[in-house]
Amino acid sequence: MDAILSVRQVTEHLRQTVESRFPYVWVQGEVTNLSRPSSGHVYFSLKEDDCLLNCVWFRRQQKDEAFDPLTGEVWEDGPRPSLARTMENGQTLVCAGRLTVYGARGQYQMIVDLAQAAGLGLWHQEFEALKRRLAAEGLFDPAKKRPLPHEPRRVAVITAPGGAAIRDFIRISATRGLGAEIRIYPVPVQGEDAPPRIVEAIERAGRDAWAEVVVLIRGGGSVQDLWAFNDERIARAVHHCPIPVLTGIGHEIDHSITDFTADYAAATPSHTAQILWQDRHVLAQHVDGLETALHTTFFRRLDALSLRLEHAARSLSLLSPLARLRLPQERLDSLAQRLHASVQQRLEQYRHTLDSLHDRLLKKSSSAESLAADLDRLTLRLAAAGNNRLLRAEADAERAQSALVPLGRMIGLAQEHALSRLELKLNALDPFEPLHRGYAVVSDEEGNILRSVSRTAPGRTVTVRLVDGSILGTVTDVRPASSETMP
Repeated sequence: MDAILSVRQVTEHLRQTVESRFPYVWVQGEVTNLSRPSSGHVYFSLKEDDCLLNCVWFRRQQKDEAFDPLTGEVWEDGPRPSLARTMENGQTLVCAGRLTVYGARGQYQMIVDLAQAAGLGLWHQEFEALKRRLAAEGLFDPAKKRPLPHEPRRVAVITAPGGAAIRDFIRISATRGLGAEIRIYPVPVQGEDAPPRIVEAIERAGRDAWAEVVVLIRGGGSVQDLWAFNDERIARAVHHCPIPVLTGIGHEIDHSITDFTADYAAATPSHTAQILWQDRHVLAQHVDGLETALHTTFFRRLDALSLRLEHAARSLSLLSPLARLRLPQERLDSLAQRLHASVQQRLEQYRHTLDSLHDRLLKKSSSAESLAADLDRLTLRLAAAGNNRLLRAEADAERAQSALVPLGRMIGLAQEHALSRLELKLNALDPFEPLHRGYAVVSDEEGNILRSVSRTAPGRTVTVRLVDGSILGTVTDVRPASSETMP
């Protein structure tokens, strides 16, 4: 064994097995061990030879009989008392009910719904015979059962129009599902006229082909009340109906031939509506669940596709010709940046050098102007000295003229000649005098006058002073004078 069962577990398994195997049975036997306690329940056993079946007939199921259960004839002398009050030990009865297990005593028993004298056994035998014959023909075959439509929108209901069954069905269907059209086929649901009328309604619903499902319902009642649904004609009409048939006849404990033939048998008429349509709050929850699942699936799919796209883009970038050009492009960009920085640095250096040269040139220009002023001042002094010398000479000449005119004349000529020579020497000492004759003065970056080509070199800056201004330039070539060309 896989596990050790408790007594309760064993009892529960037995009860479920017995109740599912024998949901409703007819049993005939001799009454024995009859007991009627003050609770109103009746306890007895049905005996046959050496076999015994314990039975209990609860008070709520004990009803007085107003008509003959075999013929349906109403007794003229009024309702007769229930057999629960008249039955005796030794009497043969036919009891209808369900088998179960009574856990307190650990025994199986029968819960009786109906009991009749032995004469009713013929009625039960007829039921069982029809059941066996239709089962042999395949009318009860589960493989031939058709599935019911999900949330049907058109439903044909065959029932008594004024009964409680149709009111319960409509009331429950109004609170379930998404709404549906219900077409009622009115029929009687008990008596001799019921079977042919029910068969006609089933066939008409099949010919109309309007409904998605046919619902055959009838409220609870005694076995006699429900006996019309054990008619062979109804069973065959249900079996041949082209539309799936759902039955809800009586209560949960009631079973008929029609239930066995239908595609699906509900426990009660109200249960048929519960089978066809779900609660609306369940549908709302289902929609919410679908929305959540759709949202989750959508974003999961979106993430997966995004990841695939990213991988594909990365793979494509590795295979693309642009990837091969990217490294040279990066090197080119780096070199361009370096070149730009170098040019900027060189320009900055040139700008700094130019500013320095400009400042030095300004200094040299002011120095040259100072030399020119000194030269002018010396020239004036020289001219003044010459004039003074000339005046003294003239005075001396006048004093000596009277004594020796020829000597004075000679001395005057000598003085004039000396003065001319001094003037020539003075003009020769003027550094800017040659500039009037086309010469130029060349100085280096420090303002030093260049007297030889060896004092400069290509690339250096020089300043050329002319008579009317200065020229700033760069030495491009140096050519020393050869010995053949020198004077």
